[in-house]
Amino acid sequence: MVFADKGAFGADGDGDKLKKNRFLSTTKEVEDLNQYWYSNRTISAMARDVEDVCAAPETRAAFLSTPSVYFSLSKGVRARSWCFDLDTQWQKEPGYVCYDFNKPIDFEGAEELKGTFDMVIIDPPFITREVWEKYTETTRWLLKPGGHVMASTIQENAPFMKELLGVDPQVFMPSIPTLVYQYYLYASYESKHLKDKNPEIPDYD
Repeated sequence: MVFADKGAFGADGDGDKLKKNRFLSTTKEVEDLNQYWYSNRTISAMARDVEDVCAAPETRAAFLSTPSVYFSLSKGVRARSWCFDLDTQWQKEPGYVCYDFNKPIDFEGAEELKGTFDMVIIDPPFITREVWEKYTETTRWLLKPGGHVMASTIQENAPFMKELLGVDPQVFMPSIPTLVYQYYLYASYESKHLKDKNPEIPDYD
């Protein structure tokens, strides 16, 4: 991994609609955990979608290996969301759950959290179907009936992403400055903020 400085992620915002992102300004990717942060603009689009879906005070979201989006939420939505991650640097965060995808439903509070989330957001450290099957097991465990899913992976995974999670690729593609290939965002619902092109991404086939 080649770590990019905060400027590559647009962490300071654009002085207009895109605000400074504190997470990107202060948190480096951990190579041993295969962490890759989205750009500020990508995080903003994803977070706005989450905040639309989870606008009601009784709703909540689970973030599987997506800390950059979790920590970029508005204060109110973050307070009723959960961050599932193997990286223990966030263990003092009230919504943190130590999560190892190799043990999909073996985590603290699993029984209490079953079927209690309106939305799950997923960005595994690997792109293989085997890994996605494990994240799918966790997602199905956590989601309420009819719950929403947002995920990111490569375009070639679209067929099994539809099969496993019922998600479709979106027009807005994520910028991940330290990743050498292009990801796509996927959603199981009609997205308001992922329907337009990301200006950070050149025309891409």
